[in-house]
Amino acid sequence: MDEIIRDISEIDYTARITIDNPMDKESCIRLKKTTNARICVGRAGERFKTETLLKFRADHAIAMDAVWSYVDESMIDQLGFFKVQTLVEDKEEYIRRPDLGRVFSKETIGRIKENCIHHPDVQIIAADGLSSCAINANLPDIYPMMVEGALTKGYTIGTPIFVKYSRVATMDKISEALDAKVTIILIGERPGLATGESMSSYMAYESSTTKPESQRTVVSNIHKNGIPAVEAGAQIVNLVEVLMREKKSGVELKI
Repeated sequence: MDEIIRDISEIDYTARITIDNPMDKESCIRLKKTTNARICVGRAGERFKTETLLKFRADHAIAMDAVWSYVDESMIDQLGFFKVQTLVEDKEEYIRRPDLGRVFSKETIGRIKENCIHHPDVQIIAADGLSSCAINANLPDIYPMMVEGALTKGYTIGTPIFVKYSRVATMDKISEALDAKVTIILIGERPGLATGESMSSYMAYESSTTKPESQRTVVSNIHKNGIPAVEAGAQIVNLVEVLMREKKSGVELKI
């Protein structure tokens, strides 16, 4: 019978110790549970063990896939998002030209103004960013939670917009085009070696291209092993209430 080789990406490493004959295994386990760092892995001479190297390679592959994959647009359609694209033409240009991922053509701005609700209290945007996997994994859970929570608090909701090849600053252009009070962009984070599914929520009161980056309030690390999507949605709705009450966001907001 052929030996079955287990998928190394499915192994739980939160308590797995690969040091040969550790002096205090329980301390190693406790330490491992506090961090995603590659500790208590041992070595083979001066090198990583094969298992450690394979795990590193697997995590790196997940991060690469997160960057180069695409958002499931059938899911975007099911959620009712209006779809637009920045000046970026493809993934390679998106990586090389972050400046183009921050702007739209005049025609696209015109389409947004023509097809989307103006003057909403809350404008929600989803964007692929540097991890499409993050949007695929989290948007179906977080978006309904945010909508329900905002409506319960009496806020009007704008037309949800999905931006392909997007950087965070597209939220400023959309906010100005639609005159939104609070604009929220849900965007895939730059993936590391811990997960390829981490998403961030950037939000701003009267988001504008004339304001500095410090205008934004951020909820980050949204994924199943960080802040779960539903919990993050509730946090974001609570922050919307604070931004609307204080009429400010970012570093000006003292919470």
